[in-house]
Amino acid sequence: MFIETEGTPNPATLKFLPGQDVLGDRGTADFTSEEAASRSPLATRLFEMSGVARVFLGADFVTVTKTEDADWQSLRPQVLGAIMDHYLSGMPIMAGESGADDFEEEDVDPADAEVVAQIKELLDTRVRPAVAGDGGDIVFRGFRDGIVRLHMQGACSGCPSSRATLKHGVENMLRHYVPEVVAVEQVEF
Repeated sequence: MFIETEGTPNPATLKFLPGQDVLGDRGTADFTSEEAASRSPLATRLFEMSGVARVFLGADFVTVTKTEDADWQSLRPQVLGAIMDHYLSGMPIMAGESGADDFEEEDVDPADAEVVAQIKELLDTRVRPAVAGDGGDIVFRGFRDGIVRLHMQGACSGCPSSRATLKHGVENMLRHYVPEVVAVEQVEF
């Protein structure tokens, strides 16, 4: 098994591509602690390593964010080995049937259903593929009073350029195509 590694715009995060599905079409999963990772044998294995701060599972990639005191020179080979060992073990990526994160309900006014559908379509076709290329994801969390609320995950969470991406990229694009959008703001869980 050959696992490719790519850098991301976030210097604390690397993207690992095992050459096969991670979550496939089941969505994404973002783990910020070892306790949160308990539903994923792969994420649990990665959190057992000293220096791992966050694990994000995408369709065909895994992003790992290191702690501030860790360095990639020693951590990268450990992560590669853990991912390879996990795939060779035959264990599932996620325990049970659900693959993706279980998000809280979206904050949306039912009267805005058509606008929300346009926003989600633009996010799914124009934004999410680019963000996934950088090892992350962007999740729609709500739309009220012209404000789109989005949650950044994976390499995008905590990335120095994520605020600029939201304000100058995503907000400008949504405002252009959906006149009802007046602003975009990042929300955390």
